Amino acid sequence: MNAWHWWHQGDMVTRISAVLLLAMSVASWVVILWKARLLRRAVSGVERSTAAFWQAPSLAVAAQRLESFDRDGLVLPLVNAAARVADGAQAGTLAASGHRAQQLTRVLRDALHRVLGRLQFGQVLLATVGSTAPFVGLLGTVWGIYHALTALAGGGQVTIERVAGPVGEALVMTAAGLAVAIPAVLAYNLFGRWIGRVEADLEGFARDLRELLLDTPSGD
Repeated sequence: MNAWHWWHQGDMVTRISAVLLLAMSVASWVVILWKARLLRRAVSGVERSTAAFWQAPSLAVAAQRLESFDRDGLVLPLVNAAARVADGAQAGTLAASGHRAQQLTRVLRDALHRVLGRLQFGQVLLATVGSTAPFVGLLGTVWGIYHALTALAGGGQVTIERVAGPVGEALVMTAAGLAVAIPAVLAYNLFGRWIGRVEADLEGFARDLRELLLDTPSGD
């Protein structure tokens, strides 16, 4: 069996299933390669960035240092958001109303959500591919077997030799669905652990930064 023979023998449903699995595979591998690079840098980058921040003599100097350490922009958004509250940059607006603790909580929460949104990007696609690709492959297999048996039924005596070839070709779709789903599921679980680790580090840093600025007089 070759790919062209399989494609030529299949009908529209089989071909659509194959194209859909191919699209899922390409999309998931693009996301896997991109997120693997991003998250591997993020795990070590957040540690280096927070260490550089706490070694700085002031908030302004820390923000400047983070520009070279925080290449993916994971820690710097939190520092910049907190700095705007510390400098009173939003004075005269509703964002500046309330106690300073409330302002810091709000801006740090919003900045943290934006950063985590970037890290979470692609996770839904991986989960979707991992959960649906086996069923797309199974659909192609069931339809291929039905199509093959229907064709054989009108061609005289049905023997195991005549059935084995078409059914074997149809079962390739199930294997293709699993081949697409397994890498997506493994990557989703691995990336989830990495994201959880980075999220815990960023939440701890945001909490420490908030406490630091609450103990620092405004404008310092």
